[in-house]
Formats: sequence, structure tokens, C-alpha cells
Amino acid sequence: MKEYDLIVIGSGAGTNVASSIYQRGMKVALVEHGRMGGTCLNRGCIPTKILTYVADLIVQSEHGKKLGVKFGVESIDFEGIMNRMREEIRPDSNKMGESIRQAENYDWYEVTGEFVDDYTMKVGDEKITAPHIIIAAGARPLIPKIKGIEDIDYHTNKTLMDIKKKPESFIIVGGGYVAAEFAHFFDAVGVKITILGRNKYLVPDEDKDVSELLENELSKRMTVLTNHEVIEVKEDGGLKVAIARDRSSGDTKEFRAEEILIATGRRSNADLFKPEKTGVETDEHGWIKVDEFLRTSKKNIWAFGDALGHDMFRHVANDQSQVVQHNITQVMKAEEDGSDEVELASMSYHAIPRAVFSYPQVATVGMTLKEAKETDRELLVGKSKYENVAKGMAMGRPNGFVRVIADRKSGEILGASIIGPYAPILIQEITNLMYTENRSFMPMFRAIHIHPALPEVVQRAFGAMSPLGEHHH
Repeated sequence: MKEYDLIVIGSGAGTNVASSIYQRGMKVALVEHGRMGGTCLNRGCIPTKILTYVADLIVQSEHGKKLGVKFGVESIDFEGIMNRMREEIRPDSNKMGESIRQAENYDWYEVTGEFVDDYTMKVGDEKITAPHIIIAAGARPLIPKIKGIEDIDYHTNKTLMDIKKKPESFIIVGGGYVAAEFAHFFDAVGVKITILGRNKYLVPDEDKDVSELLENELSKRMTVLTNHEVIEVKEDGGLKVAIARDRSSGDTKEFRAEEILIATGRRSNADLFKPEKTGVETDEHGWIKVDEFLRTSKKNIWAFGDALGHDMFRHVANDQSQVVQHNITQVMKAEEDGSDEVELASMSYHAIPRAVFSYPQVATVGMTLKEAKETDRELLVGKSKYENVAKGMAMGRPNGFVRVIADRKSGEILGASIIGPYAPILIQEITNLMYTENRSFMPMFRAIHIHPALPEVVQRAFGAMSPLGEHHH
């Protein structure tokens, strides 16, 4: 059995800690069966944003006509777009892998390892052990129990990264972030899109008016059906067929397309490596359970990232990796010194920003209005449309708005939602204030905003705040 100082499962944000510990002169084992870099680099955040940026350019060419500028898309090189995406991400993945292969005392096990005993993993034909272990193994697409799903070929966000030929049509099963982003891209490059979402609203984690605006805008380009549950899929005449039931009326309808994308959520990877065999507890869905310091139920085994099943964003995993890096370093130092006193850091989730790179873009930080209403706080709520500021008017009055929420007594910003152009950029101004000492909205008024520039719509939303009432919905 080979012994290490640290074993890390997963090559996404887990490598942040692995590299740090290795640089301290310790022996590290990395267990990763796939491409180096994890979901974000290979099949998530980065490649999808390469694609949606292209889609933005195409859709904006249509918008230009409303402003008196007529320019069209002469042609779309689908193969070239997909190749560029792969050429951008794969060298980084390869470089990461090569650097580890060349490192002494830093070993990459390119298998799906599994625990066989306390602090012990079976990796291929070998066994490895370490007194400290990090589980950052992520998640994978959740495939729902749909009749016939095992009898057809379907795509997930993973397989789409390798698609070579542009299909004529796509059925997207699911109505979340993945569905909205891929729908935007494939429609823009000329694929007929049908979204079949089980939930009542598109991107259901957002507030109702955000979801409705996004659905209305996407519906101008494609078929979007929410509250429709796909109950059966099959192949017929070379096409994929999805049978969906309207959850309101109970009626069923058939939809046909060349390809089907399953985008119905994520499931834990824990079942692949059997953490229970080393004493690590999971919840009823298989997600790893941790405390506020990101410790699992087993001493000196830590977990973070998508493996936890919430806030599944790379920027969150990166922040969590810094917390774990600090904590595991403190524990190792205490062990070396023979001390029992360890000062651990915890992770704050009060202001987690997220974004949907569809069209229009959506960004949220902290609480949604629905979540804020469920608290016992007295609320101030403000809303401003893009068209209410000079830059929005100059841009052709795009549909979109900023909503901000604050505590009436303390002035603390509780959350914000933005839907419209550059939403992920605009939300950062609010996010930064939420990480100041008292999280107050007052600096928003003290700071001079360039006129006319789009951030004025954020300032205008704060200026429009009033006590929560019936007009806030």
C-alpha cells in the first residue's frame, strides 16, 4: 500500500488545495478518472460561455435592425465554433495533467477510485492511504426515470461538448440554467429548439417575474413549455420522440426532434467511490454532509464543491477550497506541534452570486424576493427597468430590470436580481457591497456613477426602495 500525506478526489477546485499542500513538501495523490480540470473547465462553465458568447453576437445582430443598423449573419461555421471551444479548453487540461505527471511525490491516479477501509482507497490494482483526505468529486447529470430513456441515445451537458454535426432540431428536457443556456446557443446557430420543463417556471430558483421575462423573451425564438413533464421517449423514423404531460390539464402531446438533451439537474458522484466505507456520511440523496468548517463526519476528511449538492458553482468551490486549505494546514501544523488548539475558518453563504448566460442574461446574489419574504425582517425593495436610464434608452430599451432588497432597520443588503444585458457584470457592484463590514447600501449613493452608463440602473433601483408592499411581486 502506498502512503501519502493527502489524497484528493477530483481535479477541479480540489487541485487548489492539492497544489498548496504539495508545495509544502508533502506527498499528494490525486484521484481523477476524467480529464484534468473537472466539470467547469471541460464540460461546464468555461466551454458553455465560449458558446453562449457566439450566440450573443448572433442575436445582437438581429437587435441591431431595431436601431437602424441592418447587418446579417452571412454564415455560421458550427464545426469551427465547436472546434474553437475545444481548442480553448483542452490545452489547459492537458497542461495541468502534464505538470502533475512530471512532479515528484505528486501522483495522478486516472481511475474511479473507491474506499475500501478507513482512509484507504482502491485505485485500479493498487491501494493508497493518507491521514488527510479531500472529497471534491463533484456531480454528474441526473437522468430521470422516463419510460424508454435507456433505449435511446440522448445528450447531456457532457456529451454536447463533443458534438461534431449540427442537428436540425433539439428537444431539451428540463428548464433550469443548463437548458436555458444551451437553448440560447443552439437556437442562435440555427437549430429548432423545444424546451420541456417540468416546473411551473423556467429557471425556477429565480423569482417569478424574472422567470416569466426570460420565458417570454426565449419564446420569441423557440418553443418553451413549462409545467410539462416528459413521461416517455422513443425513436421513430430516425427522430427522437418525447411524450409530455401537461401537469395542469393532464393532456399529453408528442414532440419530435433529431436530438434530445437531458438537462434535469445533477446527482452526487458519491456512489462511485463509496465514502461510507471510510466513515463519511451522506444525506438521502447521496450528497456529502459537512459542518460549517467543511469537515465531514470522519476526522481529517474534508469535502467541498458540487459534492455537497448546493451552490454548485466553480466560484463557490474556489472559495471553499481556500477555507479547506486554511483549515487543513492549521490541522497539520497542530499535529506537528502536538497541539490540540486549532483555529478553523468557516464559509459564508450570505452573498453567493450566480448567473444564467442565456438571452437575456440573469444574475442573482443573496436572497430572492421570495426568500426574503419568508424571513421576519422588515424589507425595503426597489426596482428599476433598463429603459429608465439613459444608457438603456440608447441601447434600444431592452427588456430587463434590477431589483434590490435590503433590511429596513439596518440598511443591510439582503439580495438582488438582475435580468437583462450584462447582468452578471452589474451584479458584482452589489455583491461587493454585501461583503463589506456592515453590508450597507449607503455607499451606492455616495459613489459617483458615470452618466450615461448602465450601472446607473443599479443605483436607480436602490433609489427606488420603499417598504415592502403589494406592488412588490
